[in-house]
Amino acid sequence: MKTFGFLALLVISCFSIHPAMGAGQLTAGTAKINITPPEPKYSVHDSLYARALILDAGGSRIAFVALDLGGYTNISLLEKLKSRFNLKEAYFCPQHTHSSETAPREWLEGQILSVMETASKNMFEARVSGGHRYFPQLSFNRLILRDDGRARESWEGDEHYRAVNPERIPHGPVDNAVGVIKLEDTSGKPRVLIMNYACHPDVAWNNFEISGDYVGYATKYTEEAFGNTVNCLFVQGGGGNQAPLFKDGGRTGPNDPRPSNYDLIDRMGKLLSIETVKLAKELYPNPNDVPNIKLKADSLHFTGRYDKKLQYNVHFSVISINDRYVVATVPGEPFIKFQIDWKREMQAYAVPFFFGYTWNGGKWPIYLPDIRSAAYGGYGADHGPDLIEVGAGERIMAKLLETYYRMNGIFKQ
Repeated sequence: MKTFGFLALLVISCFSIHPAMGAGQLTAGTAKINITPPEPKYSVHDSLYARALILDAGGSRIAFVALDLGGYTNISLLEKLKSRFNLKEAYFCPQHTHSSETAPREWLEGQILSVMETASKNMFEARVSGGHRYFPQLSFNRLILRDDGRARESWEGDEHYRAVNPERIPHGPVDNAVGVIKLEDTSGKPRVLIMNYACHPDVAWNNFEISGDYVGYATKYTEEAFGNTVNCLFVQGGGGNQAPLFKDGGRTGPNDPRPSNYDLIDRMGKLLSIETVKLAKELYPNPNDVPNIKLKADSLHFTGRYDKKLQYNVHFSVISINDRYVVATVPGEPFIKFQIDWKREMQAYAVPFFFGYTWNGGKWPIYLPDIRSAAYGGYGADHGPDLIEVGAGERIMAKLLETYYRMNGIFKQ
């Protein structure tokens, strides 16, 4: 197990951000609501939820809405949330379960507004802590380099590899760590956990039932471990090329009589929850922290890899909390290399977190492969839906790093 905590940075530049002024309070509000469609197409095995978290320090207020959905963007709702709740920025964080079903638009918007309203009415003075715990991996890299020098998807077998990796060979690279941000009240009682882990929620590959997959189980077990007095928001990492080692090939269709293997889903969710709970119970806030939130949102423009008429205005941001915890937010499905690189670059200065699949405006870029993966190929790397231009991910990462260094006055003026 490793946790990271470092002294707060002393210099704050006049870069265009939204800093907290003075030694005020960090306050937080949270709520949870069911977003399972009221008239679903498929049968419901376990419910889908939206969990909201509002953070405020020195007038800088931001919000995260974690959603048990495959993906979610909604610019009109985003702007409504920012206006109604006085937010500098709001983030939709779909966990990317392959067994979700999105409810009708107006009904779902109403549920999200409702969960945010509840969170805003239940703000409390908070203390924050965070870190990472490393444990035997639950994921593998689904783009496997083959004898011909090309990478192909794990669901494509050959004479050496069996399709869907039934032997659970731990192909890499992966990041076998869970990140946790914990918010507790002034009495030391945990109120909110953010679970940050990189892996596709598709244990049941073809499910034809509604489920949060392993994420739904992991968050449920984690909340139960704290007597259901906390909300556990799951935020994906760089899971674009990460698949669960616990894998069920799935059903051929909704009329396939074979049941989905929820034992595997339960097992993976429980193992992830165990590590999350262990870490959460070891984290303590630093009493010398000065509450503040600094934020810099930015964007870059890209075209398509093959179709140059495609236009991508990709929004991303850097969030610093108490000059100790730093979060990179990136939309779409970034590959794991970016998460590993961000953590390696940042860990000398702060406790780093990488929030993939996290949207705050602009166009969802679908897959964000690193250059090496884009060269060797595979689904999402050199073929797939509306691929973005090669090197887009690296350009985004370079801008995130530059932003962090400018935000904290590290560049020589």
